[in-house]
Amino acid sequence: MEDAAVRARHGIPTGVLHDADRPGRALRVSAHPDAERVVLSTWQGTSCVSTVRLDRAEVVELLAALGAALLPPPGPGGHQGTTP
Repeated sequence: MEDAAVRARHGIPTGVLHDADRPGRALRVSAHPDAERVVLSTWQGTSCVSTVRLDRAEVVELLAALGAALLPPPGPGGHQGTTP
């Protein structure tokens, strides 16, 4: 019973990404299926310094934004990438 209460509060850990520039800083991702949320939390060492709770639609928007961030900047005339 206690495990279920802890999971409800802290979620199910699904990933940790370490900051490339700040030692000890990490982004943790946890699933909260009962609340239909994904929580992104920023950690400095053992302290949580911020959280963002996303619903399913917002997770899709986040994935699209991350994908767009990987694209090269627009070239001349506002087109993505290089001119053929």
